[in-house]
Amino acid sequence: QVQLVESGGGLVQPGDSLKLSCTASELNLAAFGVGWFRQAPGKEREGVSCISSSGEQTTYADSVKGRVTISRDRGANTVYLQMNNLKPEDTATYICAAGICNSRLPPRPHEYDYWGQGTRVTVSS
Repeated sequence: QVQLVESGGGLVQPGDSLKLSCTASELNLAAFGVGWFRQAPGKEREGVSCISSSGEQTTYADSVKGRVTISRDRGANTVYLQMNNLKPEDTATYICAAGICNSRLPPRPHEYDYWGQGTRVTVSS
C-alpha cells in the first residue's frame, strides 16, 4: 500500500527554522515530482513548493520564496522542505504529495496522485 509520511513539524517561535521530511513506502519518490502543500484552519489548501523528479527544477509560492528550500535525497527516498525565518502566517498542516511538478507554477492539487496525512507547524510567540 502506497503511503507518504510527513515529519518534522512542531511548535516554534517567529524567526525559527524547521526542516520537514516526506518519506514514502511502496512508492519510489524519485520517479515523481513531489509537492508540499499547506492548509490552515478555514482556508483552502495552498501549494508551497515542488521539485521535479530529476531534482533539477523547483518552484515556490510567492509567500515563502526566499525562506524555503525544497530538496530530495534519492537514496533515502525522501523529500525535504527547509523553512527558515518562520512567521505566524506559516502556521498550518503541511502535506506532501507525489505527482507532477510544473516548474512554472507553484504546485496545484490536481497534479498530484498520492498524498500524506500532514505534519502540523505552529509558529507562535
